[in-house]
Amino acid sequence: MGNPKGFMTIGRKPAGYRPLHERIKDYSEVEQVLDDKDRRDQASRCMDCGVPFCQWGCPVTNNMPEWQDAIYRGDWKTAIEGLHVTNNFPEFTGRICPAPCEHACTLNVHQEPVTIRENERTASDRAFELGFIQPLPPEFRTNRKIAVIGSGPAGLACGDLLNKWGHYVTIFEKDELPGGLLRFGIPDFKLNKSVIDRRLNILYEEGLQIKINCHVGIDIKGTDLLKEFDAIVLAIGAMQPRDLNVEGRELRGIHFAMDFLTQQNRAVAGIQIDEKERIHAAGKHVLVIGGGDTGSDCVGTSIRQGAKSVTQIEILPKPPEQRELNNPWPYWANTLRTSSSHLEGCEREWCLNTTKLISDNKGNVKAAEVAKAEWIDENGNFKMIEKSGTKKIIRTELILLSLGFEHCIHEGLAKELKLELDLRGNIKTNNQGMTSQSKVFAAGDAVSGASLVVRAIAAGRKAADNVHDYLK
Repeated sequence: MGNPKGFMTIGRKPAGYRPLHERIKDYSEVEQVLDDKDRRDQASRCMDCGVPFCQWGCPVTNNMPEWQDAIYRGDWKTAIEGLHVTNNFPEFTGRICPAPCEHACTLNVHQEPVTIRENERTASDRAFELGFIQPLPPEFRTNRKIAVIGSGPAGLACGDLLNKWGHYVTIFEKDELPGGLLRFGIPDFKLNKSVIDRRLNILYEEGLQIKINCHVGIDIKGTDLLKEFDAIVLAIGAMQPRDLNVEGRELRGIHFAMDFLTQQNRAVAGIQIDEKERIHAAGKHVLVIGGGDTGSDCVGTSIRQGAKSVTQIEILPKPPEQRELNNPWPYWANTLRTSSSHLEGCEREWCLNTTKLISDNKGNVKAAEVAKAEWIDENGNFKMIEKSGTKKIIRTELILLSLGFEHCIHEGLAKELKLELDLRGNIKTNNQGMTSQSKVFAAGDAVSGASLVVRAIAAGRKAADNVHDYLK
C-alpha cells in the first residue's frame, strides 16, 4: 500500500448526511460526499491485510485492497477497472449496500472500519465524470440468443455479462422503465434514478436490448420465448409480500410497503398517478409494521410527504448496540442499525405483536392494538408468546406493512412453465442454476428469497457463467 501506516494516523471519517431541515423537504440523495483529499485519506486507511476478510465478507468478492490503493494514489481509472472485475454496478452498491465488507474489515475489530462503501461510490462517480467508463461493445457475436426476464440488479448483471461475451441478449421488463426495485422500490433519497440511467446508457450502446412494458407470462407467453431463444434466465425477484393475518386487515388505509414506495417513486419520476389510488401520509399518524430496510424507507418517505407522526414497530427484540460474544468479528454484526430516515423523526419500538386493527366505523383504520411479545428458547427454536396485560393502542390513519416477502410470484410465468419450487416457494435450481424446465435458468431473489442488491448482482453474474457454459 502507498501508505501502510495510514490507519494509525487517520481516523474513520464518514461523509455524513445533508442537514435534516433541508433533506426532508426533497427526494435528493441524503448522503454527502467528501472532497478528493479526504476520500483518498480514507482509502489510505486500508491495511492490505494478509487475509482480506473484507473480500470474504463481500458477496461479489470485491478486491478491496487493490482499488483502495488506487484511490489513495488518485488513480481513478485503475480503481474503476478493479471494481468492474467483480461488480457490474459499483455505483449502485456504493450507495445502497449495507457493507458486509466493512463488518469484516480488520479495523472493525475496533469499530473503525475503512469507509469501503463510500470509497466505492466515489470511485464510480469520479470514473464517470472523468470519462473512464465508456461503452465496450463485444468484438464478435456468437449468434446465440438469450432472454432475461426482469431488469433488476440480478437481471441487469446477468444480461450485461452475457452481452459482453458476445451473445444477443434481450431483457424483458414488465414496468414502464427498467431497473426493477432499483428504480421503483428504493427511494430517490437513497438512489437517484439518474445513476441508473447513466449506466443503462452504457449498456444500450454496448448492444444490450431491453423491452419495457412487456410482462412475460401475461403479455407474452414463456413457451413462445422457449421457441425463440437459446436460453432463458428468470430474474423476477421475490415480490409476493408477507401479509398480516389479524382482525381488521380489510380496513381502508392499510397498504403493503412496496405499493407505497413504488407509487412515490413514480410520482418523483413525473409519472401520472390516479389520485383515487394515491397512498399519502400527509397529516396522518403513520404506523410502519416491520423493522427492516423497507420499513425504514417507508419512514423517510412518510416524513417527506408530511406525516403528522411516524411510528415503526418490530416483533423481534431490539438488537444490541455492540457485538455480543456469540457474534464475533469478522461475521456480520447483528447490532442496532439506525438509518438516515430514523434520524429524521421516528419513534421505534421492539417486541410488539400486532393483534388487531381498529375501525373508525366508516371502514377506515383508526388504530392498531399491539401487545408485548416475549421470545422463549425451546431447545434452540425461538417461540413468540404474548405477555399478558401488555396490550395497548397505537393511533394511526395509515398502516404500511413491511413484513418482508414470501417468494416470487407464482401466477403467470412460473405456473405456465410448470417450474418446480422449493419448500419456501422459491424457484428450485440445480448446481448449474437451471430450473426443472430445460434451458430455463433462474437467479437472484426468485431463487434465494428476498435479499440484498449486492447478492442479486452476485447471483446474476453466476447465472451468466452458467448460461455461458451451457451454450458452449
